Amino acid sequence: MKISVPALSLVVLIGPSGSGKSTFARRHFLPTEIISSDHCRALVCDDENDQSATQAAFEIVHAIADRRLSAGRLAVIDATSVEPESRASLIALAKRQHVFAAAIVFDVSTRECIARNEQRADRRLPAGVIQRQQAAMRRSMSKLKDEGFRYVYRLSGDVLGADGAEGGADGVTLERVRLWTDRRDDCGPFDIIGDVHGCAQELESLLDALGYTPADPASGAGRRHPGGRRAIFVGDLVDRGPDAPGALRRVMEMTAAGAALCVPGNHEVRLVRRLSGRDVKLTHGLKETMEQLSAEPPGFSAEVKNFLDGLISHMVLDGGRLVVAHAGLPEAMHGRSSAAVREFALYGETTGETDSYGLPVRYAWAADYRGRALVVYGHTPVREALWENNTVCIDTGCVFGGKLTALRWPEKEILSVPAVREWYAPIRPLAEPDRGDPESGAEPGADPGAISGPPISGLIDVEELLSRFRVQTEDGAVITISAENAAAALEAGMRFGVDPRWLIYLPPTMSPCETVPGGIGPDGAGWLERPEQAIAHYRDAGVERLVCEQKHMGSRAVAIVCRDEAAARARFGVPALGCVYTRTGRPFFSDAAMERALLSRLSIALTRAGTWDRLQTGWVCLDAELMPWSVKAQSLIREQYAPVGAAAAA
Repeated sequence: MKISVPALSLVVLIGPSGSGKSTFARRHFLPTEIISSDHCRALVCDDENDQSATQAAFEIVHAIADRRLSAGRLAVIDATSVEPESRASLIALAKRQHVFAAAIVFDVSTRECIARNEQRADRRLPAGVIQRQQAAMRRSMSKLKDEGFRYVYRLSGDVLGADGAEGGADGVTLERVRLWTDRRDDCGPFDIIGDVHGCAQELESLLDALGYTPADPASGAGRRHPGGRRAIFVGDLVDRGPDAPGALRRVMEMTAAGAALCVPGNHEVRLVRRLSGRDVKLTHGLKETMEQLSAEPPGFSAEVKNFLDGLISHMVLDGGRLVVAHAGLPEAMHGRSSAAVREFALYGETTGETDSYGLPVRYAWAADYRGRALVVYGHTPVREALWENNTVCIDTGCVFGGKLTALRWPEKEILSVPAVREWYAPIRPLAEPDRGDPESGAEPGADPGAISGPPISGLIDVEELLSRFRVQTEDGAVITISAENAAAALEAGMRFGVDPRWLIYLPPTMSPCETVPGGIGPDGAGWLERPEQAIAHYRDAGVERLVCEQKHMGSRAVAIVCRDEAAARARFGVPALGCVYTRTGRPFFSDAAMERALLSRLSIALTRAGTWDRLQTGWVCLDAELMPWSVKAQSLIREQYAPVGAAAAA
């Protein structure tokens, strides 16, 4: 017998005492995955048979399961769980964590369970207790899916064998399957395309700009990227625009050929319901789509329905570093499956209020997002691609006369093409096209097809910074910055830092090891640091391997180099050729002329090397060592250390 459970799920073993649950669990799951009620009872009172500790034990069972699921780990409940009431709290836990629940039922005869129970030296239950457990299980066994279990497997005594291990003809094979949303092994590169809304002509222009060429130039069919890139569509392919069938046909063709992926939007959901014969009002552009589909060859609408109906709510890609969902997705829902996850991915979350245009007011989930993965979404049209925390909205209102936008991954570059015209009047007007956008850093009159990266506004939210500011680290930990430390950092940044719009990157560094006063050198001198001290420090900290590297005497320098000032304005909103700063974000040079000369030479070198064309970019970030180190030291001594020394002496 083959059992398949999602790699991230809550597995509940159901059966009376002596039915073989624990034996099965030890064979198929890791010890850390199994949460045994008997073991938790022993944790409470040192005796797993003490029934007075049962309530406390199950509180521990639920707490451990909750923590494991929250961390993205499988949890297996080893308890009798024969009563619907005992399973209800587990189903609620799975729903809260947005994971599927799987039930494995051990349907072994009462006589066999009693016989096994009598052979146990550690615990023996009265035969009447086992009989009641068996009866309770069988009364509710047919209703497990109604309770909320997505998967239900029944193991009979023939399969399990006389000793509780798998016997029978083939035994039991347990398979862990990834959810459809889990595409972490797929690393791209990708071109993520925003809401098309039937703008097929603009879609073709954007695919041209992205480098997707047709296999048959005459018909334009079979678009692929010669570099192996793939498109990802964020949904809302249909409604409002002039050619929903054309957009659908292109996306379906590319997806079938392996040249594209697609997640659904809320407009696709309404279209599928209408094509399925449901009573859906012909509003929000659906009327136009249905009229356009009616002119297509017979069978096309059925193909569209099958394609759209098979799309999954969202995708987690590239080792978990990228998430694509139509309306966005908070971190707690990444890679999970539930009705709530699909609802959020399609519609976002609303407050229940409406704005002055009569549109629903949405929770600003991106403002609170601190996740490691970049979330790329559409759904809410904006004038320019909107970067907020580690999210980006790429619905730039093409059907409303704006642009059709793509995000290149992993480059994080934006490429847009302008709409041919305003195809559908928006209820809430987009921003005037000549205003510029302080959120995006875009300049008025910028080339609509220009490539850019994640813009930096240059504005610091002081109130947020000074009220227990939190930093989400790459390994999942959250660091809270106290107000007094944040104030000191803010002062240092304002007084000594470069324009924050340049600060797209600070190089990683490590603190020096601890030193021992007096040193350990043979002459007893008080060295600041010696290799022996460093090695001893790391050994004491549990570090088993060190990689030692000879370092030249340079100073760490980060150079943001732009092709020209126009590229700098488009990407950073700063009219300059670039910036050179230290690993702490301070200007490397006090001499502005020297910085300009260096940036000019670097830009010329990158031009001669063909770097701009090869990377298809207008800017680069170089993490480098600048030699000699005294270039920086001389200006520091002159402009900072010397005044401090003079003031101290005076």
